[in-house]
Amino acid sequence: MRYILALLLLISANAYAQCKTYAIGAKGDTLNCIDKKDMKQGKWVIHHDEVRGEPGFEEEGLYKDGRKEDVWRQYSLMGDLIGVEFYKWGNKDGVCKYYTSSGELLREESWKALNPNKQYDTFDIEDVDHLDHYKTVIVKNEGVAIRNGAWKYYDPSTGTVYKTENYTIGQLEIPKATAKINSPDSTKSKIVPKEVLDYQKKNAGKKKIKVRDGTVGN
Repeated sequence: MRYILALLLLISANAYAQCKTYAIGAKGDTLNCIDKKDMKQGKWVIHHDEVRGEPGFEEEGLYKDGRKEDVWRQYSLMGDLIGVEFYKWGNKDGVCKYYTSSGELLREESWKALNPNKQYDTFDIEDVDHLDHYKTVIVKNEGVAIRNGAWKYYDPSTGTVYKTENYTIGQLEIPKATAKINSPDSTKSKIVPKEVLDYQKKNAGKKKIKVRDGTVGN
């Protein structure tokens, strides 16, 4: 028992020695370590105050060489889990989920992290004209995460999806049906209500009546 305690103290002392500043958690663990190179390391707990009506929250997760890494969890100030995020190279990566304070799923966001150490990064995306075929796209790296994949919005009262957005390398995909409706040629097939057709037929050839609007002029 003494040996185990001594070993734990040695490990703890070594962790402290690597940190220029740190905090001690409720369980005696080292938190919020900033190393001698001024980089955040290890487990962090960050408090966010309420800002412009947005509720405050706390988040906890790991830092590696000053960047967020792996799983980060968000909690309301009452201690309820309200978000689970995944990070790579300090950027969101994968499917992140957000919840109400009572645990109902609100939305799912799909992100792709870019390697900040590269000037350009590559993506393999499905060829829309040839299913099950993929092509490689080169993207200029801005050092941030980009939206890539399905974003789903849930009705917390029923748990059903009421809206889905699909992104490919940061670009929102427009469904073909919607694109056809919004295209310039779509007016050619526009359906005109019968009441409008009857009105146009009835008033065809009539002179337009000039209406005075009360303004002063000739």
